[in-house]
Amino acid sequence: MSRSAQVRAQAARIVAQVVTNGRSLDALLADARGGSPQERGLLRSLCYDSIRWYIRLDALLTRLLTRPGQVLEPEVRALAIVGLCQLLYSDVPPHAAVDETVNAARVLKQPRASGLINAVLRRCQRDGAKLASAVDRDPAVRAAHPQWMTAALNADWPQRAASMLDANNQRPPFWLRVNRRRCSGSDYREKLQAAGLEVIDSWFDEHTLLLSRAVDVHELPGFDSGLVSVQDAAAQLAAHLLGPAEGDRVLDACAAPGGKTCHLLELQPRIAELIAVDVSKERLVRVHENLQRLGLSATVVEGDASTPERWWDRRAFDRILLDVPCSATGVIRRHPDIKLLRRPEDIPALAQRQRELLHQAWGLLKPGGRLLYASCSVFRMETTAVVAEFLTAMQSARDVTADRMKEVGLSQDDALTPGHAIATGTAGMDGFYYACLEKLEG
Repeated sequence: MSRSAQVRAQAARIVAQVVTNGRSLDALLADARGGSPQERGLLRSLCYDSIRWYIRLDALLTRLLTRPGQVLEPEVRALAIVGLCQLLYSDVPPHAAVDETVNAARVLKQPRASGLINAVLRRCQRDGAKLASAVDRDPAVRAAHPQWMTAALNADWPQRAASMLDANNQRPPFWLRVNRRRCSGSDYREKLQAAGLEVIDSWFDEHTLLLSRAVDVHELPGFDSGLVSVQDAAAQLAAHLLGPAEGDRVLDACAAPGGKTCHLLELQPRIAELIAVDVSKERLVRVHENLQRLGLSATVVEGDASTPERWWDRRAFDRILLDVPCSATGVIRRHPDIKLLRRPEDIPALAQRQRELLHQAWGLLKPGGRLLYASCSVFRMETTAVVAEFLTAMQSARDVTADRMKEVGLSQDDALTPGHAIATGTAGMDGFYYACLEKLEG
């Protein structure tokens, strides 16, 4: 059997694992080893696009089946989705998409399903446009998002929900963060140009660069020696808003995988001490790896930010970054399986966890100090609602987000307040939320 058919079979297995067993797409792809770079690239694109458009493709598949309500084995259904994805959302030649997907049924040891797959894909070529117009009458299906998520976005972002849904379905932009302790933005631009990589946008005195296309990190000049990191522009705003000063004691309270930890150290090399805490021992490995690659130093601690008494030394911090665990609905375009794995009941539970973390972190901050509440959720319940409730309860807290935004040269978005909310897709950024809070003296 051809390698091309085997790649499609592997994609079907991965898609089935996400949909049926709730597995993480990133974790499954990380475990998928072997094959040429081209085959690995094809596998990733098939999996990501199939999951990204799964809700719409599954609705279309239901109409393409000859028997209404027909039940398919999970891997067979996933293979049909992978085939439809190629026909509708890829530049794979239609004949190859059909032939190799049909062959993949045999790789999956489902030879009897090959006829069904062939029939579905052939009918899509004939009648797909007509059937798609029928399923697209449902706005949530058209946008390939679950009903509850579409409703929540419309409620929280009535003017921007449509553009955010569209942005969620785009392939993510490829933003870089130049390590200013090792290289200037302009010098790194020249290195990229020499490597044949095009910069199409920049931010923050050219240390934040947007490439025209995504590449393997090892194709980036000096990546392995710490000249650059991959990080979305919205995430890079955190270090600028927190703004640590020389001699500050800084806490990154939910640090893994360490991108913001490292950016703080790059931005302010004279931090007295930076403590990076995370509850996950496994994810802290990534923090150590990033620090080592970039030539930076921090105190890395395994611990839960909601129970600081187990790891805190009773010395208060001048600056605290609290990047809370959340629904991650602002980074769906990077992790499209969020649309399938997240449930509406998750949001209140996450919000409660966020409230607990914020109250605990506040107790570790010096009077006159600054705490940055950060979240890659775009839901009010996890962002403005948490911060507004905290500001009402905590008389010592003052929201200085607008002032900090001006100080770093940006205007505040009034769509969601308090704090600053970034709608997914704004200036090519992920969806993000920040609230910069200062603790009053006395």
